[in-house]
Amino acid sequence: MKYESQKVAYWFFATCMLLLSLQLVYGFIMAFAHAGYDVLHPWVPFNAARASHNNLLVMWLLAGFMGAAYYIIPDECERPLYWPKLAYVQLIAFVIVGVTAIIGFHFNWWEGRKFLEIPRPLDYLVVVDVLLFVVNIGMTVWKGSKMTTTSIVLFFGLLMAAVLYLPGMIPTDHQTHDAFWRWWVVHLWVEGVWELIMGGILAYLLIRLTGVDREIVEKWLYVIVGFTFLSGILGTGHHYYFIGTPNYWLWIGGIFSALEPLAFLGMAIYGLALARKGGRNHPNRIALFWTVGCCVMSFVGAGFLGMAHTLPQVNLYTHGTLVTAMHGHMAFWGAYAMLVLAIMTYALPQLTGRKLFDTPSAIYAFWSTNIGMTAMTVAFGIAGVAQVYLERRAGMEFLDVQRELQVHFIGLILAATLFTSGIIAFIYNFIRYGWPVGDVEEPVPTGLRAAVPAE
Repeated sequence: MKYESQKVAYWFFATCMLLLSLQLVYGFIMAFAHAGYDVLHPWVPFNAARASHNNLLVMWLLAGFMGAAYYIIPDECERPLYWPKLAYVQLIAFVIVGVTAIIGFHFNWWEGRKFLEIPRPLDYLVVVDVLLFVVNIGMTVWKGSKMTTTSIVLFFGLLMAAVLYLPGMIPTDHQTHDAFWRWWVVHLWVEGVWELIMGGILAYLLIRLTGVDREIVEKWLYVIVGFTFLSGILGTGHHYYFIGTPNYWLWIGGIFSALEPLAFLGMAIYGLALARKGGRNHPNRIALFWTVGCCVMSFVGAGFLGMAHTLPQVNLYTHGTLVTAMHGHMAFWGAYAMLVLAIMTYALPQLTGRKLFDTPSAIYAFWSTNIGMTAMTVAFGIAGVAQVYLERRAGMEFLDVQRELQVHFIGLILAATLFTSGIIAFIYNFIRYGWPVGDVEEPVPTGLRAAVPAE
């Protein structure tokens, strides 16, 4: 850690852990409801649990991205954060808005639009909060000693994430128009500008952990940005198949959705190659595990599974079923959740001065979460295929099909329990690091110790 102001990242990461824990609670409530044990329905209806689960996901990932930016940007630009106190104010405001929204869901104070459920008054507060963040980061970049490709791509991704929240606030009373603009937010976040954020954070981690030359990594970053805009933007069309838009979206959405995995495949191949060929033997191996794991699992979840069910001929049957949940869980986990956990695992030793690298709890957290999420994905996939056949081919009623699927959620709950045990281990390790301290130098890679002069 070069600058005292980078400590603000710790509090964003701690907020991540709290929000992630709460998200898991709502996930189990929904899983037990699907399995036929909806005993909490009088207090936590399924619609409230689902809205809370989805929005907590977005909240903790955004908190992670903000924390990552507050840590990375000063390091890349070689200057302290421009307004450190503003960052703390912005975090407190972010938490207040999020908690208010979650409580509101339980009292039916919401808009009812998936991922954009928060009421309109809170939308404006979100815009103000994110603008404070973007201005703070932007001034740090502008006043920095240097501008790197990594910092510029990361800043641009964060800026566009803020801008693309606005289409979801366009007033309309037409369902097709509303769905059209809603996907501008949801799709162009997760399959557009969030991938820029992902590329920026991954580039930073790969440079620090592998020792590969910055120029090589940032050339790869240009390729990822190119594929993102080529495939991700027009790939939005795969959400327009059946909402009342013209038929040409079947062609546009189908073709460009098939191209989207290429960016993730390139990411996976390049991440693995850098990990093998890098000249540094960095002591924080578990951070490298999370980083390379993000590259691989994002290809599986966001790339391969995404393409597999967004082709028009397949999506006709799978749209809105548990097949979507199969893709969504692995995609969010691989592409973004693992990324946030990777930057946290890298940054915590620098923030706290405690070198708790490859501890048993850290290793268990990595493997149990990934095995658990893979098992959850399989359970969702099996249940989804059964749902498609029974509901959309055999013509059974929706609720009758849900009863037939209950047995699959027993397996999903077991998988989720394994996954949750890994998250608990990660949080345990997070707590063991303790509070952030003053200036802490990055640990010296063991492969380079001979080059360090003696004091």
